[in-house]
Amino acid sequence: MTNNNGQNYVTKDGLQKIKIELKELKTIKRKEIAWRIQEAKELGDLSENAEYVEAKTEQGFIEGKIIELENILKNVEVIPDSTGGDEVQVGSKVAFTSPQGDKEYTIVGSNEANPVMGLISNESPLGQAFLGRKVGDKVEVSLPVGRVIYKITKIS
Repeated sequence: MTNNNGQNYVTKDGLQKIKIELKELKTIKRKEIAWRIQEAKELGDLSENAEYVEAKTEQGFIEGKIIELENILKNVEVIPDSTGGDEVQVGSKVAFTSPQGDKEYTIVGSNEANPVMGLISNESPLGQAFLGRKVGDKVEVSLPVGRVIYKITKIS
């Protein structure tokens, strides 16, 4: 997530994953794609060379991803490990009840959001609704299925 100051929120684990991915893209993927491009060039006519076109397309994707990750790291703010607290903030684990039953999510930056793994973005409708709230608060969220009311039962 990028806040008004241009900060990108990530957890310690998320920061480590970004660094590992960036290193892999720069040291391994770049070399692999350079090799593929060289091999494709050796096949001859580049105008009708599907391998060359595919490799160049992938090269563009890899370079774009490298730029994206470097930009995230330029303005990264590591979310401190949550120590509970009485108010939901980025990094908080929030337990709540809803019409679908009891659930628990951790509020993270948009770069790490993965609802299936229990990680929701602070930019999502639910994440935004929870921020700044306390145990016992009811929040109403507009979702594609309509308005849903959630009650916060625990913050950790």
